[in-house]
Amino acid sequence: MSGANRREGWGTRVGVILAVTGSAVGLGNFLRFPGTAAEYGGAFMIPYVIALLLLGLPIAWAEWAMGRYGGVRGFNSSPGIFRIICNRAKGAPYLGVLGLLVPVMIYTYYVFIEAWCLGYAYHYLAYGFGWDSSNPADQGFFGSFIGNNADGELFMHPAHPTLVFLGICVVLNFVLIYRGISKGIEWFALRAMPLLVICAIIIVIRVLTLGTPDPDKPDLNVINALGYMWNPVYGGKSLWVSLQNAEMWLEAAGQIFFSLSVGFGVIITYSSYLKQRDDIALSSTTAVAGNEWCEVALGGMMAIPAAFLFLGAEGAGGSTFSLGFTSLPKVFLEMPAGWVFGFLFFFLLFFAAVTSSISMLQPAIAFLEEGLGLDRKGSVCLLGFVTIIGTAFVVYFSADTKALASIDFWVGNFCIYVLATIQVILFGWVLGLKKGFIELDSGAELRIPRFVGFIIKYVSPVFLIVIFAVWVAQNFGKYVDQFQQDNIVRWSLMLIGLFLVFFVVLTMQAVKRWERQEQSERAEGGASI
Repeated sequence: MSGANRREGWGTRVGVILAVTGSAVGLGNFLRFPGTAAEYGGAFMIPYVIALLLLGLPIAWAEWAMGRYGGVRGFNSSPGIFRIICNRAKGAPYLGVLGLLVPVMIYTYYVFIEAWCLGYAYHYLAYGFGWDSSNPADQGFFGSFIGNNADGELFMHPAHPTLVFLGICVVLNFVLIYRGISKGIEWFALRAMPLLVICAIIIVIRVLTLGTPDPDKPDLNVINALGYMWNPVYGGKSLWVSLQNAEMWLEAAGQIFFSLSVGFGVIITYSSYLKQRDDIALSSTTAVAGNEWCEVALGGMMAIPAAFLFLGAEGAGGSTFSLGFTSLPKVFLEMPAGWVFGFLFFFLLFFAAVTSSISMLQPAIAFLEEGLGLDRKGSVCLLGFVTIIGTAFVVYFSADTKALASIDFWVGNFCIYVLATIQVILFGWVLGLKKGFIELDSGAELRIPRFVGFIIKYVSPVFLIVIFAVWVAQNFGKYVDQFQQDNIVRWSLMLIGLFLVFFVVLTMQAVKRWERQEQSERAEGGASI
């Protein structure tokens, strides 16, 4: 039985590795990671590395194996792949609905942030930015640019520059996704990823050669800046006290999921286009290593030390958005030829965001094609209509970024944890370690050590469930209060619910279609005997 459109596939191994790395390398690497790491200091790297080894890498291997397992059997979407893994169990495809909901909902706000990056890059290139941190109007630039001051602020001016940049981003994303796997996603990744890395390396070199920018503040030097990021006891705080902070462990695990695209439903779709003899063990390990290098060696080393050198520990420890869009522009203002490095930084963010956002569209495109039988044009048009509704909601309710933050929590954190837990249980307990490792070993030049099976089957699920339980215990009440008190939070959850119902209904239709195809193939097989 062939439920998917098998005309698509990756052109080269390098292409798929760069595409998967590109799906992971995004704003999470260059904005979210520096902001989170700066908040907790060097101690953050300990739970971060533990989460990488016990959750990120093992689940990435599991997703690559399950994706290819479903792909060679004719499926490219998580509902279809889960159905095959679970031997066509009735409820299995509906577990896979999260593999559609998560990337699509994240895309609806991610593309908005992508537009911010493009807008900032344009301002640096066209005007040198040249803002004055002492000027109240310049201090409020970011808020006005994203419509942070009032709901509907951007729509009061139809030609608002941010809406223009958003339109450019949406068109670019859908043009690339319309071109398909090899001519769109892979084509862009082969060009964007090297350019992205070159821009990042240039900025890192410049930051690490700044020395002591202000002779009157000798403590603000490169050595101390690196210590702020890497020294687990920076500032005299006890390491043991830092490690008792449960929220830091939760943030570290969440960062690993977000930065590796684990639990997104993206990797399982991307790997489904691979052939049986393709080396998924080496490719998956390379993709994870490439992402971690971009995140830690590039993302962290450019943003955190730069902010520390010019703004001190207080300026370096801002939130994700304040560090990226308000603190760093102040840094570039002080840096020689700062407008050049400001342009390179936000241009880098834009390219990183595009490589991620196009990956978020592919799982739903694959599902619409294989589940409903739509052609590429039809699937792109339907998904474009749906995502525009979601993005318009986020853009309209932009005051204090409440809609964006609500969707990010419930989908970008809550649903990702749930989907990652489902996937690791499916690999370890339903597909089984024997079949899973046969899949990982097929065509492999790099064999995954067998003790990893124990981690995937026992350690990763327990770690996930414990983290999830602690997270709920510490934070769920706060979000319940927000739901009761804030209309925007309630409407955001209603939007997520509508998207969920939409994909559940489509999955019901897809299951009926697959069952009809299977019955037809069985009838044809019986008639030919």
